[in-house]
Amino acid sequence: MGQQQHEHVRVAVIGSGFGGLGAAVRLRREGITDFVVLERADSVGGTWRDNSYPGCACDVPSHLYSFSFAPNPDWPRTFSGQEHIRAYLEHVTDTFRLRPHLRLKHEVLMMRWDTEALRWEIETSRGTLTADVVVSATGPLSDPKTPDVPGLADFPGKVFHSARWDHDYDLRGKRVAMIGTGASAIQIVPSIQPEVGRLTLFQRTPAWVMPRVDRTISGAERWLHRQLPITGTARRGLLWGIRELQVQAFTKRPNELGLVERIARANMHKAIKDPALRARLTPSYRIGCKRILLSSTYYPALAQPNVDVVASALGEVRGSTLVAADGTQTEADVIIFGTGFHVTDMPIAERVVGAEGITLAEAWKDGMESLRGATAAGFPNWMTIIGPNTGLGNSSMILMIESQLNYMADYMRQLNLLGEGSALAARPSSVHAWNRRVQERMKRTVWNTGGCTSWYLDASGRNTTIWPGTTTEFRSATRHVDLSEYEVIRAAARRKPIAEAVTQDTEAVA
Repeated sequence: MGQQQHEHVRVAVIGSGFGGLGAAVRLRREGITDFVVLERADSVGGTWRDNSYPGCACDVPSHLYSFSFAPNPDWPRTFSGQEHIRAYLEHVTDTFRLRPHLRLKHEVLMMRWDTEALRWEIETSRGTLTADVVVSATGPLSDPKTPDVPGLADFPGKVFHSARWDHDYDLRGKRVAMIGTGASAIQIVPSIQPEVGRLTLFQRTPAWVMPRVDRTISGAERWLHRQLPITGTARRGLLWGIRELQVQAFTKRPNELGLVERIARANMHKAIKDPALRARLTPSYRIGCKRILLSSTYYPALAQPNVDVVASALGEVRGSTLVAADGTQTEADVIIFGTGFHVTDMPIAERVVGAEGITLAEAWKDGMESLRGATAAGFPNWMTIIGPNTGLGNSSMILMIESQLNYMADYMRQLNLLGEGSALAARPSSVHAWNRRVQERMKRTVWNTGGCTSWYLDASGRNTTIWPGTTTEFRSATRHVDLSEYEVIRAAARRKPIAEAVTQDTEAVA
């Protein structure tokens, strides 16, 4: 390392979405104020800042999709839209006085662990700083994924991803090609269908779509939640409890999801009268294998005369002609990709260099692995929020984030007890043991047995994304840091970490 002096902080948080802001709030509550939040954009919000496409909204009820320590009695709808969620995150930033800690337009270019100084050197687009601990909260839905389609570079029209919506481009009267049928596409299609000239949906795999029971939250309800906060807490608890009861069907008894499939079929049949179109829109896999989508407007939009559904992926672009993998051809003025994100191959992993001089991406080349969804072998004093196998298929990610914040808080307490010049490194044996148990539980889940290929799976077909249990189990498993799962590194060690002798058994998955 060079001799140049840089700003040094106790903790550097990367990202300012729910995970990053939650980490910042928790650090302050732990009495840690020597931290910064590095954000590559010019404002907070994470995926709720980046995704501003027409119709963008959450598919988790509002009162469950918010921090337990920052309840919002004024949610306008049962399923709130992007603008309200983003406003909520701005409110959290102000309420908990986080703005002095923000470093906006500071994109992290590289992070390197200094094995001698026991700290992270972080290179950003605005300079370099060092930190004792890094909390990576970039999130899995931050970097759009666009397929490599032959001829796309020569398309004469407009091309953009749903997460980088071009609000200056006027879609009225245009021939629009929507690529993908995921959570974004089913919101975009009904929002733009009335104004476009022609809408062609390229559907590689049909989705199971349940009706979205959304409504305005009345003024009386909001007044009650403001005057009696316990009513908002009870509402959140009820929403949480219902989803906890559903977990068994996803994780242990997928055949019980047949009733849910019948509801989804009824939702389709209500709007789609054409038997041929119904056949194209009916999935061949068990519901829940891919993310269950919510919409009461998607199918009615597909039934409109200016909409075509191509039951195939986009295979090639020839000028303004789009050719599907099945040979179907259509003309388009604009291509909108709703093709998801780099989830199992997060780009941030290319920018983290650990104790052995390799990147996190290299360490994870055979699949992401972490200890309790938080720490990775070979990367001391580095934690991630929404790490491997922490995703959910039926509930709110905020619940998982708060569990990881508990783990982060205890991690910091353990470092403080160990004293200055100490670091914690997850033992490879502990990481592997945790992941073996997680993958063993994963074998009978609907995500592994449902007969689909989803973004939950990595290139080798392993599910490194979803948590195969309840949020209660995860909360229990991340309540405290078990030091037997870590090596304690002292600053006196220059080449080899000196591990403290610990005899406790590794805590099992709940």
